[in-house]
Amino acid sequence: MTEPHGPLQGVKVVACSTAQAGTVPYMLMADLGAEIVKIEVPGIGDNSRGSTVMPGFPSTYFETNNRGVKSVTLNLKAHEGREILHRLVATADIFGQNFRPGAAEKNGFGYDELRRVNPKLVYVSVSGYGPKGPHADLPGTDSMAQALGGIAEAYSAPGQKLKTGIVSVADETCAILAFGGALAALTHARATGIGQKVDCSLLGGQIRLMGWTLTTAMWSDRDPVTGQARITGTPERPGISASFNDRDGKPLVFQLNGARPWRNAMTALGFYETLEKAGFGDLGIIVSSAERRTALLRLLDELFATGVRDDWVERLRAADIVAAPINTLLEASNDPDVLANGYVTEVDYPRRGRRLKVHGSPWHFSETPAQIGVAPELGADTDAVLAAAGYSPAQIRDFRDRKIV
Repeated sequence: MTEPHGPLQGVKVVACSTAQAGTVPYMLMADLGAEIVKIEVPGIGDNSRGSTVMPGFPSTYFETNNRGVKSVTLNLKAHEGREILHRLVATADIFGQNFRPGAAEKNGFGYDELRRVNPKLVYVSVSGYGPKGPHADLPGTDSMAQALGGIAEAYSAPGQKLKTGIVSVADETCAILAFGGALAALTHARATGIGQKVDCSLLGGQIRLMGWTLTTAMWSDRDPVTGQARITGTPERPGISASFNDRDGKPLVFQLNGARPWRNAMTALGFYETLEKAGFGDLGIIVSSAERRTALLRLLDELFATGVRDDWVERLRAADIVAAPINTLLEASNDPDVLANGYVTEVDYPRRGRRLKVHGSPWHFSETPAQIGVAPELGADTDAVLAAAGYSPAQIRDFRDRKIV
């Protein structure tokens, strides 16, 4: 029988994390059934609760990064607040934090302290630069990691200055790596009874995201050619990934490898005869010639500008060539494949009287499907979580009166 609560049901996480890279790993776990206890400052909460709030809507930032978790308020500057945290950690599988180096230790939730409470604990630490190096003690942000990690070059154009992008790719990449690292360490802990610390960083995530293109740059000792096309391979087996605008200025992209796919693609588009006459019947001639590459792209610009994007994409796909329209964010959210697969879905917000589009799950589990929740009000789960940890109603009231929770 299908289990409705996700494959991580039974996994318990306590997180003293804020912002994006530190919270998304546990939001993803919550989607998959884990119990996530988010620790927040009494009366204040995660500062991102106030980020990007439009009238009548919850915070897009906080909601996207914290849905499905439980909010517990704790004053970790107080001795009793730290004692409560330790009691919660004693029965947890994973603990997460993304404070700047030294802050966790100062506030009573460093690795050495918490592993004494729970030797099986997987302790996940997210930082800006990584645990070592000359800047390990500096705070980090998404734009800082984009700047250092090379992604600005990936989407740059020749002659233009490098710049970081508006989407938090460094935060999200780091978060997904932290998610995987935490579950890898949890697998080890459950097999051996031994927990460990897992360090991830915004910078490290960006370096991993650069993939084989970074390897090529390192081995060749030169930066890649950027712009509208990526030319790969050898003259004998050339590859191209390139973007072009149609007659209305709408962009598309196609990608292929090999001489036969090149001919098939250009024939399907009705371009091959023109290209052959211009000397581009063989794509391999542009691999080692910047001049020929520029001439080919200029000619393709002219040819694609004679028709409409949907027709070009349909022709290429019919010839078994990978092609797609280049979507804006809003177009992506309405893409038929995105919607059909539930990558964007809708959830009810009873407090707002709305049903809103949100991220779905990037995974499909045949037996334990993900469930999409909403983010909690500040401290909404404090009483229930503390009661489950063994505190009496009178003790909880006393904690609240003394601003421990």
